[in-house]
Amino acid sequence: MQARNDDSTRILRLAAWVWVAYLVAMAVLDFFLYSQGPFPANTLKQTLQLQNLKPVPGLGRPIITLMPVYIYYLANGILAGSFLLLVYWDWVQKQLGRFFYPLLIIAISATPIIINVLIVPRFPNGPLANSEGMALRQLPVLFLGLALVAWQYKLSHVILYSIATTGLELGLIFASKIPDQSVYVLTFVAIVRTISFFALGIFISLIVTRLREQQESLRQANANLTHYASTLEQLTISRERNRMSRELHDTVVHSLSGLSVQMETAKAYLDVDPLTSKKLLESSLQATRNGLQETRRAIKALRASPLEDLGLVGSLKKLIETATDRANLVVDVSLPGQEIHLSPDMEQGIYRIAQEAVENVVQHASAQHLAVKLTVDENEIRLMIQDDGIGFSREKRSASGHFGLAGMRERAQFAGGELSINSKPSSGTTVLLVIKGSLS
Repeated sequence: MQARNDDSTRILRLAAWVWVAYLVAMAVLDFFLYSQGPFPANTLKQTLQLQNLKPVPGLGRPIITLMPVYIYYLANGILAGSFLLLVYWDWVQKQLGRFFYPLLIIAISATPIIINVLIVPRFPNGPLANSEGMALRQLPVLFLGLALVAWQYKLSHVILYSIATTGLELGLIFASKIPDQSVYVLTFVAIVRTISFFALGIFISLIVTRLREQQESLRQANANLTHYASTLEQLTISRERNRMSRELHDTVVHSLSGLSVQMETAKAYLDVDPLTSKKLLESSLQATRNGLQETRRAIKALRASPLEDLGLVGSLKKLIETATDRANLVVDVSLPGQEIHLSPDMEQGIYRIAQEAVENVVQHASAQHLAVKLTVDENEIRLMIQDDGIGFSREKRSASGHFGLAGMRERAQFAGGELSINSKPSSGTTVLLVIKGSLS
């Protein structure tokens, strides 16, 4: 509601400036045209008779004959200036509240009609000084009133405005002492104007209605987008928390649990077999160093993604090289010859799945050989990671509380692909990711 009030205020201010600019332009034009050439004698005589004045000998264009022109623009200028002042006077708007807008519409609509009826019959002969011309002069201002009504109110109000302005003008015409011929002309002009207002008002009202519908649609879309962004942010945070949980479980938890078992054993052998206890302590110390190294590696992986610097192919090469050095593996690698460009979600999903699979091989598989193959074509991406390690039983793996496989499936789903993991005890493991469809 506040946004609509602000829009109405801006529209009123725009209408005020258009009104003032129109009056200034017409005043300059009128006074320029009236100042050109001698005033026709018959027109001068008629004008003076209308004003009950006598001609002054030797005066071609007496200032007093143009007095109605001055009065016309003075009255319009005062009202237009007042209108401009009111639309910028916030105190008045607050005091009048919901009556502010309709009162200004009445002001901008009634003013040209009243002035036209009261002053125009005394206008000196000149350009657009007849009844039709003066009716034409007031049309732009009345169009402003029509636009203001169509902007704020419904179509029925636009029709009511068109009828009300005609009714006001006809009432003033018949109540004033205007020659019959002028009454006939002004009445005809008012009727034609009403028909024009009907057509134009309906058109403006439909445009404004459509504009409001689009604004509401955009507002709703923006709200949905904000909600979606918030949901996506929460989902991203949740995924990163799961990822951190998996990384910490595979490094810190494994290291500490193994260290705890060794320390308990060393404590048990301390009095019985000090030499064995010493060996166990040395083994625990080495396990501590390895655990610290793995933890640092995991933290480094959490803090930055090599995809930003190396791309997907380069990151996979670096990942495999690191795994080879750590586990002394014989590696068979088949990757695209040049860098490929996929969506960030796809690249992140492929890399993290490969990272998790390779890390499982290094830490748990006790493998000698590792094969990594990535193929990309127009309709499909296939990533296969295969080892000849000890393998695992799916039931035992699920019961162990290991989060790696679940995380890999989550990432595959997020990347828009399907993940299959085939493994049996003593038969190695094969991880296959397949992403079909558009790759952009």
